[in-house]
Amino acid sequence: MCMHYISYWGGHNHITFVGDSRIRQLYFEYVSLLSNEPVAKYKAHEDIKFHDEHINARVDFIWMPFVNTDMYKMYKSWMLNGPRDRPNLIVTGSATWSIKKFNASKDALKNFEANLTYIVPYFEKMKESTNIIWTLQDPVLEKRLDSNRSMITNEQIDHYNKVALEVFSRTGSSANIWSSSRLVAQGLKKELIDGIHLSPTPLQLDAQMLMNMYCNHQMNHDDGTCCSKPEPATTLQIVVAAFFLVCMVSTLALVIYRRRMRRNGVKIRMENGQRNSNGEEKPATESAQSLYEVLTSLSKLGIIMAYFYLCDRTNFFMKENKYYTHVNFFLPFAYVMILGFFFTESTDKTEMLHRDQTDEWKGWMQLVILIYHITGASKILPIYMHIRVLVSGYLFLTGYGHFTYFWKKGEFDLYRYCQVLFRLNLLVVTLCFVMNRPYQFYYFVPLVSFWFMVIYITMVIWPRVSEKHVEDKTRGYVFMLIKFVLLITVITLFYMSEVFFERVFLMRPFKPLFVTSDDSIHEWRFRWQLDRYSVVYGMLFAFGYLILKRYKVINDVDNRNLFSTGGVSWMFTCLGIIGIGSYAAFSAFCRNKQECNEVHSYISFIPIVSFILIRNIPGGIRTRYSSFFAWFGRISLELFISQYHIWLAADTHGVLVMIPSYPVLNVILTSFIFICVSHEISKVTTVLTKYAVPNEWKALLRNIIIVGLILTPLCISRGVI
Repeated sequence: MCMHYISYWGGHNHITFVGDSRIRQLYFEYVSLLSNEPVAKYKAHEDIKFHDEHINARVDFIWMPFVNTDMYKMYKSWMLNGPRDRPNLIVTGSATWSIKKFNASKDALKNFEANLTYIVPYFEKMKESTNIIWTLQDPVLEKRLDSNRSMITNEQIDHYNKVALEVFSRTGSSANIWSSSRLVAQGLKKELIDGIHLSPTPLQLDAQMLMNMYCNHQMNHDDGTCCSKPEPATTLQIVVAAFFLVCMVSTLALVIYRRRMRRNGVKIRMENGQRNSNGEEKPATESAQSLYEVLTSLSKLGIIMAYFYLCDRTNFFMKENKYYTHVNFFLPFAYVMILGFFFTESTDKTEMLHRDQTDEWKGWMQLVILIYHITGASKILPIYMHIRVLVSGYLFLTGYGHFTYFWKKGEFDLYRYCQVLFRLNLLVVTLCFVMNRPYQFYYFVPLVSFWFMVIYITMVIWPRVSEKHVEDKTRGYVFMLIKFVLLITVITLFYMSEVFFERVFLMRPFKPLFVTSDDSIHEWRFRWQLDRYSVVYGMLFAFGYLILKRYKVINDVDNRNLFSTGGVSWMFTCLGIIGIGSYAAFSAFCRNKQECNEVHSYISFIPIVSFILIRNIPGGIRTRYSSFFAWFGRISLELFISQYHIWLAADTHGVLVMIPSYPVLNVILTSFIFICVSHEISKVTTVLTKYAVPNEWKALLRNIIIVGLILTPLCISRGVI
């Protein structure tokens, strides 16, 4: 699989083993993994070659038991050749023959050190094309050694390993030191055949480890493997890190300065009577306080981004794959639901879909989505379809909330527009630069941002319609309905014409906002069309609700049922139960994801509206909410984005591991940190939004220009412009 993949993408598989009989053993075991036929293993003090045309693999063994001038000449010849003529991987190591031939003399050890020192520079010159692995010498079982090998003691082995490590450390070599094979041999030392050569079990483990080291960093693994090399930091990432470092140093200096001024300024304020009415010291000037808040918030954000990078762009923490079981999914699901119901309390808000209720709704949906992601439940079709409804529910609330604001307030100024977009995108844009990922990687925020702009344009274009425009005339309702029809028509046209869709969204300079790292727009099209009507459903629901409320068809000014007639209330409640049950049955009997997704956009409103009816028609339920779910709902955006790197790992394909071998304790610890970080990001975003989007048009225009000047070179470096 690995060799086929590398060969398919134009690579070549040339692997060379250089060393003595123990390296030869490893060579034969490695070839056995590749070959479809049994491989004959034999003693040979000569070079051996293996070639498989089907996978374009060439594996050589070069008999070279000493680190001497012959090895020096070999690496020099490789270095003089072009990259295509060099091996991709060289596995080498040597010591036992030197110990044996020179009877464990100190001069032989010094000669080994000198020769290795001369050879290592060639390792560095070949590092761009060749991965070189130096194998530490395995221990021996001295009591089983023949008399002619009695001088090969573990003490001598340790001396040679120590010298090799010192040479690599002193020269700063980038060659990989393979120490895990030594640990395997140490654990299975009793199985050494003749006291020096490995038995089949450790050989198989070593060969598999070699295969992983060769393959994992070259293949696009869709899992949480920890064996791949971490991504090298880009210039842009270094620039962003430097910016946050400057903010942290500035904040520290400002804190020290403020403390000193406070100590020195107390007496001055007391002498001059600089106290407020409560006898407290007056705060610092407004500009100084603003600078302090901004720098403090940026410093916190920088520390958090460093944690993100540490978790998912380095191998500091382990990652593990997801393994779905029904118990893993439904047990935490039940636990979370019980906690949510336990923390229910009354609210003074009585209107339908009031703030406490929508926060609660976002909260429990987000927690279920988190459980879905960490357990890998996307493989189970009914669960997948119900999660799709939850994502549609978020977009439904986006349409409902923004339409209600614009309709009631009638405010369409730039301030509101910039405020929402900044609030939505601050974390994601920062992560794009810090984690070196395209904007579309965090698909949900681009989706919500796009649909917010659609709502804004729909409401702001002529004729502008809001509640104050329809006090005495109904033509405003007609205009709004016409806008809805036009909006649905445009969405349908984009869906029906893939060519038109791509032509619009692949235009410069907006193209990088909608394509993935491989310059593909298919992911955006898939996400967009899956919930293309969900926001419109939310807007239509809000429009209908506001009209019915205006004409007093429904009444939610107190804690009574939504409809004055009990029969009507019960009828709609039963319809809600039937709607949810019908969608559950559809999810259970749907045959595959493709068929389900094709129907999803047309019927997703059924379970959503059904839930709203059940949740809001009975007054006793409408005026109670779960404070537990509501708390999570207020940071749902941060939870959704942060999970990518500090709760999950390997870009959501795996799970972050801080405490190996204790999965429950590990989830508790990573979840606690993840939630705390998300909450802190929410607070930082609130503070930065206040200063980045001021409610004064000159200051707002100034900030837009400044942000543009900062982002333009960054975007150019990423190829966005």
